[in-house]
Amino acid sequence: MTLNVAIQMDPIGPVNIDADSTFRIAEEAQKRGHRLFYYTPDKLYFREGEVRAKGHPLTVRRVKGDHFTLGELEDVRLSDFDVVWLRQDPPFDMAYITTTHLLDLIHPRTLVVNDPFWVRNAPEKLLVLQFPDLTPPTAIARDLDTIRAFKADHGDIILKPLYGNGGAGVFRLDENDRNLSSLYELFTGFSREPLIVQKFLPAVAKGDKRVILVDGEPVGAINRVPQAGETRSNMHVGGRPEKVSLTERDREICAAIGPTLREKGQIFVGIDVIGDWLTEINLTSPTGIQELERFDGTNTAEAIWKVIEGRVRR
Repeated sequence: MTLNVAIQMDPIGPVNIDADSTFRIAEEAQKRGHRLFYYTPDKLYFREGEVRAKGHPLTVRRVKGDHFTLGELEDVRLSDFDVVWLRQDPPFDMAYITTTHLLDLIHPRTLVVNDPFWVRNAPEKLLVLQFPDLTPPTAIARDLDTIRAFKADHGDIILKPLYGNGGAGVFRLDENDRNLSSLYELFTGFSREPLIVQKFLPAVAKGDKRVILVDGEPVGAINRVPQAGETRSNMHVGGRPEKVSLTERDREICAAIGPTLREKGQIFVGIDVIGDWLTEINLTSPTGIQELERFDGTNTAEAIWKVIEGRVRR
């Protein structure tokens, strides 16, 4: 089976070919004989009943500094493709949301991965609210008194933007901290979005585990350990990836959320687990498959493509 695959992603030139999950997905697709087409989100558009994009045929290779070749610029109709990958990174803003609305118009006749309807309606810090028994105490609020009351109940908390990513804007406020009001003023001064607060989990010092699921089933995990003196473990801010095994609790969490992910068409998902608690379900542009492959040989990209190929056949 040869598929025509379009990849909607951020500019391919700066990607780290040893870490970027989209690059690994494209590399595996090419290995399997699929044809690749690349475009950036700003080149997606709707005109007179058609969802279209301006981009290039793409060839990738694992050579640093020479990892891709683009063909001539083409203006294509995305409904002519078998698969479209929704792979640009957050921020999860109105530009991102608009792309999901446009891709909705061609899915599922053209398979969009992940399903754009549920990427839009179940972003990572909100989908977890459906599983309160698996998550630490959490509140989402714009109102300062509500956030203060949560802090009074739990003492040591994490405060962060509801639609943030990569560890940006994440603050720990312990029992002695006096900065809540100032941080609230800072966040609400440039955004109308609510904030999310969670009880601080001391187990983060041992790592924030990224568990990767394919079609609702766990395929493996990596541990992301924060730098000394740092609360955040995201690799974007210096977190160190380490080899780790799935625990019984990890499998329990995956068994609980897996059916929902399959039902909502979320083929490639990365969840965050600290200690025994689920903190995020990442649907928009999850990462970690290259690190997992290096640590234990799990070819997650192959597993993803097998699921996609099966769905296209059906």
